[in-house]
Amino acid sequence: MIVLVAGTTGYVGSRLVPLLLREGHEVHAGTRSRSALDDYFWADRVTPVDLDVNDPESCRAAAEGVDAVVYLVHGLSGDDFREKDKKAAQNVADAVTAAGVGRVVYLSGLVPDVPESELSEHIVSRLEVERVLTDTAATTITLRAAVLVGAASTSFEVVRQISDRLPVQPLPRWMDSEVQPIAVVDVLEALVGALRVPGPSRHYDVGGTERLSYGDLIRTYADVAGTRRLAVTVPGLPTKLVGKLAGRLTDVDGPTVESLVESLQHSMVCAEDDFRSDLLPVGHELVGLRDALARALRDPDPATPGGERDAMAPMPHDPAWVGSPDS
Repeated sequence: MIVLVAGTTGYVGSRLVPLLLREGHEVHAGTRSRSALDDYFWADRVTPVDLDVNDPESCRAAAEGVDAVVYLVHGLSGDDFREKDKKAAQNVADAVTAAGVGRVVYLSGLVPDVPESELSEHIVSRLEVERVLTDTAATTITLRAAVLVGAASTSFEVVRQISDRLPVQPLPRWMDSEVQPIAVVDVLEALVGALRVPGPSRHYDVGGTERLSYGDLIRTYADVAGTRRLAVTVPGLPTKLVGKLAGRLTDVDGPTVESLVESLQHSMVCAEDDFRSDLLPVGHELVGLRDALARALRDPDPATPGGERDAMAPMPHDPAWVGSPDS
């Protein structure tokens, strides 16, 4: 299958490409700058394709001759990120229909079981993109995932850096909401499975083996990392304030952190777990939370080539602060 990956150089995309190649797919790596692919160990095994999701003509050209599109593009910053995300998705959707692409796979986020009017802008934006991509002639499979555990995952790095840098952890009362984190290697397998699963367009909730509060996730991280941290529940802290503080404490883009924190006030857990039977290889066992955290924290030997590294661990192309000692 010829697969166009939109978001090739992002966290998930850069780790998905090797698995697609291993499964025998021909990968068209969509990028706004072909030279940006030079930093990736798999660059000489893919077909570079010019792709700017904000440019309709670029999308149409990139979609020609492919069997499937994996869409991994998200915007979390800027006052108009929702509108930009929706327009970008529409450009890709129009290109998919025009080119007769048979399948679209989209990685989104879990949607809390609350009225849509109560959802964060971040979650609403992903829902809008899902609807746009589903409204095409192609079969669209959406994976709605919560916290991805793995070095360089934005959500994981926020947890890691806040835990490492704050000896006393203030936990707002709304962090009692539950989350169902999943190892990135399990999500990668599910994305590949979504390329071949039969049936009509639909979404799958994608989560790990454990449900726990956000506070317990931070405590579990600290335990696995071997750091002693005092957690103190603090009532009345608004999400916007916590988001701004978290953005200042981490090396992750501030507006991105603020958008993610805004989503923490609702539980993000799976309503169903049929992705395990429908999308994962026969016999595949999900990685447990503690094992996933340990693998994400394990720094590989710098001499180990990217292609031989655990996808849970830091990769040579990751940002410099990922997996590095606290500064």
